[in-house]
Amino acid sequence: MKTEQSQELLEILKARFDRNTNRHEGLEWAKVQARLDANAGKLRSLKEMERTGGEPDVVGYDKETGEYIFYDCSAESPKGRRNVCYDRKALESRKEHQPKDTAMDMAAAIGIEILTEEQYRELQTLGDFDTKTSSWLKTPSEIRKLGGAIFGDHRYNHVFLYHNGASSYYAARGFRGALRV
Repeated sequence: MKTEQSQELLEILKARFDRNTNRHEGLEWAKVQARLDANAGKLRSLKEMERTGGEPDVVGYDKETGEYIFYDCSAESPKGRRNVCYDRKALESRKEHQPKDTAMDMAAAIGIEILTEEQYRELQTLGDFDTKTSSWLKTPSEIRKLGGAIFGDHRYNHVFLYHNGASSYYAARGFRGALRV
């Protein structure tokens, strides 16, 4: 990324960090930026998270590794990552009307991990997310082997987790990611 683009992204991230202090109590932007400056490759992933509508923000700090944890914090599932089935196997199983991409392939291309059930529930303690949309979640292998995948949303003041065929896709379902920096 060009220096100008990096600076613009850092300004967006700092402004979001400052507006949403409840997501990262006790953390300081200067330390986050220092970590980003030392890991410039992660800026590309953050730029893609931002470009696809994820609105990444710091949600935690891992004391063991010294890494800051970013999640997609857009109110709804990121707009640029919707209308995708779960993974490549699911896409290839569709004989007709294949979506253009998969959640797992897009996440890998961006350089992020799809949120797990635990991470999704943690995110939901920071606000009300996916009140009109839903997000694919990292699916346990025993469920995936049987053709299913899990997703979550927030309705009626409650976080719901559901299952669906991994090959299904909807205009209101995307995925959220996590990035460790």
